[in-house]
Amino acid sequence: MSKYEPLWRYLKVNKKDSYKLSYEEIKKILGSDIDRSFLTYKKESKEYGYEVGKISMKEKTVVFNKI
Repeated sequence: MSKYEPLWRYLKVNKKDSYKLSYEEIKKILGSDIDRSFLTYKKESKEYGYEVGKISMKEKTVVFNKI
């Protein structure tokens, strides 16, 4: 189980077409900050029916889109 699995389950359970989550919202879901390893683990989201879209360092947000 990866450290991002709680986030992937959150996306799957809520079943929206897309999400735009702030780093703070992700921190609340995970219980820890998002870090550089997210770039490696983001491919796991496809197993839960989502793909990572835009990651904005300036806005501190991540967009997830249902596939």
